Amino acid sequence: MGSSTMKIWLTKRAELTPNRTALIDEEQQLTFAELHQRVTKTALQLIGYGIKQGDAVALLLQNGVHTVILIHALQYAGAVTVLLNTRLAQNELVWQLEDSGARLLVYDEPQADKVAGISEHTRQIHAINWQQLNEQELHQDTTAQTRLQSEVDLDAIHTLIYTSGTTGHPKGVMLSYGNHWWSAIGSSLNMGLHLDDRWLLCLPMFHVSGLSILLRSVIFGISVVIHEQFDPDRVNQAILEQQVTIASVVGAMLARIVERLNGARYPDTFRCMLLGGGPAPAPLLESCIDACIPVFQTYGLTETASQIVTLSPEYMLSKSGSAGKPLFPADIKIEQDGQLQAAGDAGEIVVKGPNVTKGYYLSPDATERAIRDGWLYTGDMGYLDEDGFLYVLDRRSDLIISGGENVYPAEIEAVLLRHPAVADAGVTGDTSERWGQVPVAFVRLRDGATADEAELLAFCSQRLAAFKVPVAVHFVSELPRNASNKLLRRALLDLRA
Repeated sequence: MGSSTMKIWLTKRAELTPNRTALIDEEQQLTFAELHQRVTKTALQLIGYGIKQGDAVALLLQNGVHTVILIHALQYAGAVTVLLNTRLAQNELVWQLEDSGARLLVYDEPQADKVAGISEHTRQIHAINWQQLNEQELHQDTTAQTRLQSEVDLDAIHTLIYTSGTTGHPKGVMLSYGNHWWSAIGSSLNMGLHLDDRWLLCLPMFHVSGLSILLRSVIFGISVVIHEQFDPDRVNQAILEQQVTIASVVGAMLARIVERLNGARYPDTFRCMLLGGGPAPAPLLESCIDACIPVFQTYGLTETASQIVTLSPEYMLSKSGSAGKPLFPADIKIEQDGQLQAAGDAGEIVVKGPNVTKGYYLSPDATERAIRDGWLYTGDMGYLDEDGFLYVLDRRSDLIISGGENVYPAEIEAVLLRHPAVADAGVTGDTSERWGQVPVAFVRLRDGATADEAELLAFCSQRLAAFKVPVAVHFVSELPRNASNKLLRRALLDLRA
């Protein structure tokens, strides 16, 4: 075993702690030994389909034990896992399948209609339903067993995940085994490792945030409680009744979780709510304190294999709005026009560490633009305070430039969310002949609450500079969010009546 290789993670975990619980869902519970057995069978079936080391295999699957089995089985087969977003349209899936060069597509029944027409629009690709794969008898192929991988090369590509992008085609982020390994190590050094931990997974497994939980489970030797999709009542039940100790959510999810608690408090056994997708407003954090919910705000990207900056709960209110400091193996700086920014000055967030991708698949130009001397230029805007805490302002692509002033939608959204009637808020830029761009707000009110445009604009005027106050407020029933509940600001203007 070389210095850059190690035993396959699940195999090693099944040897170390075979009887520990690995996975829990509504229907079953598997130990690491049982998971290893099922993964081995599935890997042999994949090899029977001609999958060999280095091949790309695409997965179009909802959350479930079957998805976990397939992700690990592709490691055993030595294949690269291409995770496809189940919310994508058929033409978007076709593009990603073509770009990744996937040799096989495995899907589950809810995706059958999408998959049905894919073969008509793409090169010849074999698609198989998970249920059919799972029910097939294993052929007695002695060579298949010898082709199972026993080690992983930390420099080898484990996952290909396509970023959503705001224009043009998405880019395939290449994440190596080493990227995922160091992401897990950074997480454990930050949060600590408890043998009785149970991590609730209610984020999509096709996103890096969901995938990272599965990989940390086998590296740490802890259980994962799987929810097919996010439901705030089920989340609360899992934490209150099923001994869940850690959960990963984004702000909109956390707000619904707290709202549905109805005054209940979390048990002392729950030790961490990892919060991604932007800072939480102060009133929500205060509600979390009342409910005994320790919130770890985070910042991360697909390119960083999940979180790379995290705020510990002791700073939850004193550094409200901050994503925290970089995890142990990582580093961060703020640049603007090639110049390092002083504390408090905004610029582009630039990060470095062993969990950062080496680049984008078949996109050398995009890789060269984003990664320079090992530093990833994220495209996100933020600043570091005098204590080194990161404050994320916005995506550079979401930045509103109004009359020459930089306006950050997240700052306005945070103010709107402080209003007691506002349940959710999104802000984007609209064109203006006079100012170039002006901010426009979209708001969802709490059930039973009332507020009109004039009231909300007055509320903003008391807390924001005049150029930051929205020129209009539109009331909507729902805001556009992606599969991981991140706000899609570019789609907000489509909601105007």
